[in-house]
Amino acid sequence: MRMAKGVEWALHTLLNLDMIGGGPVGSGQLAEAHGLSASYLNKQLQQLARAGLVVSVPGPRGGFRLARPLEAITLLDVVEAIEGSTQLFHCTEIRCCGKIGELSPPPTDTCAVNAAMRRAEEAWRQALAAQCLADIRGELDRVPMVRQVVRTVLE
Repeated sequence: MRMAKGVEWALHTLLNLDMIGGGPVGSGQLAEAHGLSASYLNKQLQQLARAGLVVSVPGPRGGFRLARPLEAITLLDVVEAIEGSTQLFHCTEIRCCGKIGELSPPPTDTCAVNAAMRRAEEAWRQALAAQCLADIRGELDRVPMVRQVVRTVLE
């Protein structure tokens, strides 16, 4: 499985907003802090806003701010905001195709490969849902100067 780089960008941006007290911070300033494309990060921020994870604040001192505390934002929330919630595996029922499909009786059960992949994806989603961004912030808080560096760059 492969996720777009926007997921990583969104996670760091949300954590950075928290470290400076929630925002607002302009998308250009957020992008510059990590040397990212401002236009691409802005697209990620718009998706986060549509998902209710950040709020866009208009005006000359506007930008983006957190819509809720990190304790209320899971990794799954961020992944789904950026990637969507569609299923990752798409069974095309190849067991019914080709010579094997021609020689086999019509299936009466669910494809075993499809069922296994659904179980794995559900376990992955549950693992993402079990972790909130506050957990990651707790890990970052143990690294000296991380919060100070973010505040220096973004404030």
